[in-house]
Amino acid sequence: MRTTAAAVVVVGIALILASVAMVRLLDRSLASNVRTLAEDRAELAAASLRAGQDADLNEGQADDEFAQILDAGGSVVDASLNVRGRPGFSQGVVVDAGVPSAPTADFLVFAKTVSTDAGTRTVIVGKSLEDVHEATGTAARLLVAGVPILLLVVGAVTWWITGRALRPVETMRAEVESISAGELARRIEEPSSRDEIARLAATLNRMLARLEAAQLRQRRFVADAAHELRSPVAAIRQHAEVSIAHPDASQPAELAGVVLQEGLRLQRLADDLLFLARLDEGARSASEQVDLDDLILAEAARLRSTADVRVDTTDVAPGRVWGRQDELTRVVGNLADNAARHARTTVAFGLSDDGRGAVLTVDDDGPGVAPQDRDRVFERFVRLDDARAQDDGGSGLGLAIVRDVTTAHGGTVELAEGPMGGTRARLMFPAAAAPAGEP
Repeated sequence: MRTTAAAVVVVGIALILASVAMVRLLDRSLASNVRTLAEDRAELAAASLRAGQDADLNEGQADDEFAQILDAGGSVVDASLNVRGRPGFSQGVVVDAGVPSAPTADFLVFAKTVSTDAGTRTVIVGKSLEDVHEATGTAARLLVAGVPILLLVVGAVTWWITGRALRPVETMRAEVESISAGELARRIEEPSSRDEIARLAATLNRMLARLEAAQLRQRRFVADAAHELRSPVAAIRQHAEVSIAHPDASQPAELAGVVLQEGLRLQRLADDLLFLARLDEGARSASEQVDLDDLILAEAARLRSTADVRVDTTDVAPGRVWGRQDELTRVVGNLADNAARHARTTVAFGLSDDGRGAVLTVDDDGPGVAPQDRDRVFERFVRLDDARAQDDGGSGLGLAIVRDVTTAHGGTVELAEGPMGGTRARLMFPAAAAPAGEP
């Protein structure tokens, strides 16, 4: 409706201005032709007077013109029959020439002065403007009748073309509206044209694909989380039921130890899930410059006191990154726990600067990770084998947190074979400069 109204208004204004201009140009053109005829008539009479002959003002005269010859004093010396007895006219438009044979009183008068033997004479010729008025009036009436019809045609065509152009949009809107949360696998039909409508359809299909992938990830995440939560709950329930059924055979300290151990597992899992949820929602603390080497040395000291492995920090050099200290602490801690859990004797930390930013490495001398599994281990709740099983303390979320936090900081993470024969986790962070949008 708005497009049609705008088109009609714009075209209407243009047509009105063009029509007015055309009528005026037509009037000027026809009036110029009348003036030319009057000039020719006057020049012919003046030529006769200049040659010393009498000018026959009635010869070849039309009914819509008149002629006069005036002397130097302005008195009429001669005149055509239709203005005999009338005083002399002056050059210009005469409102009432008193010509009985003329259908209108409007005349365009032209004067031509010539010198003769009898003195100065002025030839006055008047031509009727009736044809001019009739032609311009007819053109104006046609335009008055034609412009509204043309505007109706413009409005109808604009309405039809706009409706036809928007019909695919309405079809896509209705189809997308009919897609429910359980039908995200559906896609809308993409037009064959390579225009904005086709690009809109392709964009909507990509959006549906992203929503479907996100929904699948969410469902898988919920299912995996439910499965992980069931294990410690089942263990607590099992030991509690045995203790109730056989009170003489169970020890309260044993039951308390099981409950404490499984409760810690539940707490770690809940903390990891909450941390990932905050990352997904973008609820994060403010960025600052973080001394990554301090975080590494702190985690190394913690491992020396809690894990039965040798911790090597000789390759840790000073290094700063721009980020969130709580998240980076979680990353270094997860890498340290993962390496200590699978190392046989040694865990080694390294930190260097490759010119583009800080490079953090964590090595262990454990069984390593097969090349085909090095990307898959970063998915949530993924465990590869018995050596990296739940019984060893992992929840399957540690490396997923490492990847998500590193990516959020603009870095990359990868697993490779380490120099000690085990796994090397290699993280690369940008240089310690505030990223765009950070204070």
